Amino acid sequence: MTEPYSLTEEATELLTEEPTADTANEVIGSIQESVEQTSGLLSDAMGYARKALPLVVIALFILVVGILISKLIAKIVGKAVSKSNVNGAAKSFLVSLIKIILYIAVIIMALSVLKVPMSSIITILGAAGLAVSLALQSCLSNLSGGFIILFTKPFTAGDIIELDESVGTVRDIGIFYTKLVTFDNKTVFIPNGKVTEAKIVNYTETPTRRIDLSFDISYSADFDKARETVLGIIAEEKLILKTPEPIVRMSSHNNSSVSIDVLVWVNNGDYLTERYNMTEAVKAAFDENGIEIPFPQLDIHVKDKV
Repeated sequence: MTEPYSLTEEATELLTEEPTADTANEVIGSIQESVEQTSGLLSDAMGYARKALPLVVIALFILVVGILISKLIAKIVGKAVSKSNVNGAAKSFLVSLIKIILYIAVIIMALSVLKVPMSSIITILGAAGLAVSLALQSCLSNLSGGFIILFTKPFTAGDIIELDESVGTVRDIGIFYTKLVTFDNKTVFIPNGKVTEAKIVNYTETPTRRIDLSFDISYSADFDKARETVLGIIAEEKLILKTPEPIVRMSSHNNSSVSIDVLVWVNNGDYLTERYNMTEAVKAAFDENGIEIPFPQLDIHVKDKV
């Protein structure tokens, strides 16, 4: 193919010859031929651009409108989920997942308008997915863990749980991480894959909870008096539930003391408050009634040298 705006070899040779009328006509013809070829190439390029431009505009339109519609759908789904029984933590997980799926669908639609072969797209996505899955195995584990948490519901947002040696309130269940806020206001992000494999203790799934306390008295102290003292405190504590019935019993004989187990039931929200109340009240009542609480003592015997 002749380069645009370049003279043919024949025209070049004619220009080197002595100018004649025939030679001039031949040169002009060669130049016209070159211009026509170049014009043809430009016309083809412009024609292709005119044909492709509407497709590009349509693809961009689909991309922009599709993203806006995807956000709207995600917002509608979020509101619908809020009105259902799905907890707030699972809501964020679902909305994020739906957004990702819709964005992928919009991108595929835009590429199809540009007449990109779908088989090529699927092949590229498959290869990319395989590479990503091999490189990001832990992320995929966390993603599948998020699905397991969503459907099995071992805990919900607002529950107090013990997980991975951390105790706190569940704030959010994301796609990859579960956010836990401890009682000293530290935020702990635990991978969902680890959550599904760990032992989970949920302290707030049931409405009530039992407080287990143990108090030691000396062998010389009156056990019955100590027991009645503890029962009197329980009767005065308004946060302690009457059912199930509180238990105050001797539990063990130690080296220098007798242990008394105190088991009482309270509502979940009153657990820490009542635990502190009972501990403080029993100590004050034992002191008031002369009930000895033993503590380690060491007797030293000094022998005089003979």
